[in-house]
Amino acid sequence: MGNRLSKIYTRTGDDGSTGLGDGSRTGKDSLRVNAYGTVDELNSTLGMVIASEGVADDIREVLAQVQHELFDLGGELCIPGMAMVQGKDIDRLENVLDAFNADLPALKDFILPGGGMAAATCHLARTVCRRAERDVVALGRVEDVRPEAQRYLNRLSDLLFVLARVLARRSGHGEVLWQHERRPRG
Repeated sequence: MGNRLSKIYTRTGDDGSTGLGDGSRTGKDSLRVNAYGTVDELNSTLGMVIASEGVADDIREVLAQVQHELFDLGGELCIPGMAMVQGKDIDRLENVLDAFNADLPALKDFILPGGGMAAATCHLARTVCRRAERDVVALGRVEDVRPEAQRYLNRLSDLLFVLARVLARRSGHGEVLWQHERRPRG
C-alpha cells in the first residue's frame, strides 16, 4: 500500500497552492486542479447514485467500476505524464451503454432531469461529467492531456444519460419528457 496519512492537514496549501502527484506545486485554481477536482466531484455524485434506494445490482456494479476508473483518471490528471485510463476502459463503457440502451425505446422527445431520486441524481452526475469533460478540454489546450481522458468522460456522460433513463423506468416514476408545446409561441 502507498503512503498512509496519519495527519490530514499539512498547512502547505494555506498559500493557495497544492501539490501534484509528481511533487511539483501549482495554484489551487489551476486548470489541472480544476479538472481533477471536477472528476472527484463526479465520483462523489456517482456515490450518491449508488447509495440511492432502488438501484439494482447491475447498475451498482457498473457505477462502482466507473468510480475506480474515475479515481485512476483523477490520478492521471494529478500526475502530469501519467497514463491510467486506457482504450479498453472506453470500449467497456460503450459495451455497457449498448447493453442498457438496447431495451430502451427510441427517443422522440427531450428528457428533463427527474424520474425519481436515483434517476435525477444520475442526471446530476451526467451534468458534472460534462463539466469534467469541458475542464479536461480546457486543460488540454494549454498542457498535454491524453485523448483517452476526454474520450472516457464523453462516453461516460452518454452512459449516465442511458442509466438515468433506465433508473426512471425501473423505479416506476417514468421519464419526464419536455413539453415543448406547453405554451403558445409568440
